[in-house]
Amino acid sequence: MADRNEILGAAQGAFNADPAASMAAVAEAAGISRATLHRHFDSREALLVELGTRSLDQWAGRLDEVDAEALAASGDAPAIRAALETLVLGYVDDADGFGFALTDHVILANADLEERTQVLADREAVLFAAAQRVGVLRPDLPPRWFGHAIYGLLVSGREAVRIGDVARRDVGRLVLSSLLTGIAQPQNQDSTP
Repeated sequence: MADRNEILGAAQGAFNADPAASMAAVAEAAGISRATLHRHFDSREALLVELGTRSLDQWAGRLDEVDAEALAASGDAPAIRAALETLVLGYVDDADGFGFALTDHVILANADLEERTQVLADREAVLFAAAQRVGVLRPDLPPRWFGHAIYGLLVSGREAVRIGDVARRDVGRLVLSSLLTGIAQPQNQDSTP
């Protein structure tokens, strides 16, 4: 019989394949009965909140891995840029497992998850503000905007892979390039075909 972690893994897969997946579809993906699923999670909402919590744990872990606050205080431009790249590429990897959580209405509407999201976004904004001060990111944008831009690029990357517009192996490079250099042709390069 599947344990709770295996059920959660199967649920992630089911929701990434179909964000509207029913509890019956999740149970089938986990290889268990609906009754067994309901013994672990009394509702679809409870299951989604647990997955949302795990996605936030992953986000917090990524910020911890780069030691966001200490790095921000360091003022070390090359280290801050390297950490931003590591962070964004980590987020791209996390979107493979938790992509559905980026847009799920149950998760986004949960007050506890929203409160924790704001705490994590604040931690991230400290790093973005430091990146602005040392010339890694544009100084004319609000620091929190960078988090929203990354979020949008993650959703776009997930969808582009899902519908077959880009290969999964290219998403990290595309997200990072779009974030750090944009999508316009650099002005110092010839723009003729």
